[in-house]
Amino acid sequence: MDIRAYNRDAWNRQVVRQNPWTLPVSHEEVMAARQGDLRILLTPTRFVPLDWFPPLAGAEVLCLASGGGQQGPLLAACGARVTVFDNSPAQLAQDQQVAEREGLNLTLVEGDMRDLSVFADAAFDLIVHPVSNVFVPDVLPVWREASRVLRRGGVLLAGFNNPVLYLFDFDELDQGRLVVKNKLPYADLTHLSPEKLQQFMDEGLPLEWSHSLEEQIGGQLAAGLVLTGFYEDVDPTSVLGEYIPSYIATRAVKS
Repeated sequence: MDIRAYNRDAWNRQVVRQNPWTLPVSHEEVMAARQGDLRILLTPTRFVPLDWFPPLAGAEVLCLASGGGQQGPLLAACGARVTVFDNSPAQLAQDQQVAEREGLNLTLVEGDMRDLSVFADAAFDLIVHPVSNVFVPDVLPVWREASRVLRRGGVLLAGFNNPVLYLFDFDELDQGRLVVKNKLPYADLTHLSPEKLQQFMDEGLPLEWSHSLEEQIGGQLAAGLVLTGFYEDVDPTSVLGEYIPSYIATRAVKS
């Protein structure tokens, strides 16, 4: 299977279905960002602390696997020179829509988050990478490429899942019950029954993989990044959120 092509089409469908991560920011949010009130999400509910951002005026910023008309336009409204890189043309179209509506300049590039060869070494001051590497089977190339295109002293802001959420039976979870079922690492392709996987794919849902904290956090460290910030967040739409934060955000600096 061509995983990249499948997930590209799946996320195009998510735009049509108005997945929350595909809904562009409002005019009011852009105006607030222009006034210095920058509210960006890497995870479901907690805004990134303002002191996590480097100076944005004139900064070269990469929104990595970050289409949907959300983070990119707000950073551009703060004066950054923003490139949005995403696998889904429909997601990139959301950014284009906001740029045209608000008179913002955004560079839009379609591609695989594991391969940033279109960009030179040390091209960016800041990378913003909201929860998205769950949609690729191997996360270490994402961190290596992010480190390569960051300048020395550049900042990577990343959101990702705590793999604990993949322990549970998803059908039971949807019913508000926590039933441990899956051995980690998890992958839709191998853990779902053939019938459930076919139903899943017929519905055009993106394929997911769990990644260990060693891969997510240790992978950043191995790529030459130094962690300088960390917080957790809950999923308010899931019963799991009543018991444990299932999302993580990190701030890392290229050493």
